[in-house]
Amino acid sequence: MLRRSLAGLAFAAFAAHGALAQDWPTRPITMVIPFAAGGPTDVLGRVMAERMSQTLGQQVIVENVGGAGGMTGSQRVKTAQPDGYSFLLGTVGTHAQNQTLYKRPLYDAAKDFMPVALIAEVPLILVTRKDMPAKTFPEFADYVKANQAKLNFASAGNGSAVHLGCLLLNAAMGVTVQHVPYRGSAPAMTDLQGGRADYMCEIVSTALPQIEGGAIKAVATLTKTRSPVLPDLPTADEQGLKGFEAYTWNAFFLPNGTPAAVAKKLQDATLEAMDNPAVKKRLEGLGATLVSADRRTPDYLAKFIESEVAKWAAPIKASGVTIE
Repeated sequence: MLRRSLAGLAFAAFAAHGALAQDWPTRPITMVIPFAAGGPTDVLGRVMAERMSQTLGQQVIVENVGGAGGMTGSQRVKTAQPDGYSFLLGTVGTHAQNQTLYKRPLYDAAKDFMPVALIAEVPLILVTRKDMPAKTFPEFADYVKANQAKLNFASAGNGSAVHLGCLLLNAAMGVTVQHVPYRGSAPAMTDLQGGRADYMCEIVSTALPQIEGGAIKAVATLTKTRSPVLPDLPTADEQGLKGFEAYTWNAFFLPNGTPAAVAKKLQDATLEAMDNPAVKKRLEGLGATLVSADRRTPDYLAKFIESEVAKWAAPIKASGVTIE
C-alpha cells in the first residue's frame, strides 16, 4: 500500500512538472541583473527583456540586485524556485572572475546554474590620457615598460572588469604598474581626462563619448576583432600582442533543476531576440557583438564558463588582489 502511495506521489509530481513546462510562462518572469541600474549590463538586459516579453507573451521584469561584485543577485537566482520564473543575466565578473577574486565565493559558477545561452561580448578599450606620447600599442608597451614605476592605471574599483582587464594586459606586457581604484568608472574617467591617471581598460560603451570628444586617446581594442562602433581602431592582437583578449560578456542562467522544456523555451526566446534586427541594431550601438550561432547553445556556455574561470585565475592570482 505504501509503495503504491509513493508511486502515486511520484507520478503526480512528474505530471505537475510536465504541466509546468507545457504551460510556461503563465505569469511575469523576473530577469535578475546583479548590478545597479543604468550600467552597460543593465541596458543590454533591458533591451533583451523588451523583445523577450513580446515573444513569450508575458512581461519580463528587470530586477537590479547589486552587491558583492554581482554575487548577491546571482546567489538569489541560484536559490530561487527552479520553475523558470527567475533567471540571471550573468557576466564575466559573476561567472568567471569572482571565482578567484573572492576568498569565499557564494557559489560555483560552473556547477550551480543551468546555462541557457551566451549572448554578447563587449570589448574593453585601452585608453590613455590624451597627452601620453604613444599612439599605437607597440609605442604604448615600450613607454610603459620604460616608465612603469612612474605610471598608474585607473579602474572602476577593485575587482571590476576594467581593473582585471588591465591586470591581464599588464601581465601580457610583463609590467607592474600602480593601480588606482575609484568608486565607479565616472570618477576614474574624469581623472584620466584630467591627466591624473595614465591609462584605463574601459568598456567601449563607457569610453566612446570621451574618445569621440577627443578628451582621451584610444590605443587599441582589447579583443581579436574590432569593435563595430570603433571600426578604425586596431586591436592589440593586430598590433602585435597576439592572442590577447580582454572583454566582458553576458549570458543567461537558470537555477539548477529547471525543467528542460522550460529552459528550451527561454533559450528560444533569447535566440529570437538576438536575431531580431531592431535588437541587434540597439546592442551593436552599445558596442556589443552578438555571438555567432555555434556559440549560443547551453553546452557551449557550460564549457565556456570553465575556460573563462581558468583564464582569469592566473592574472588575478599573480596580482595578489583578493576580496573577503
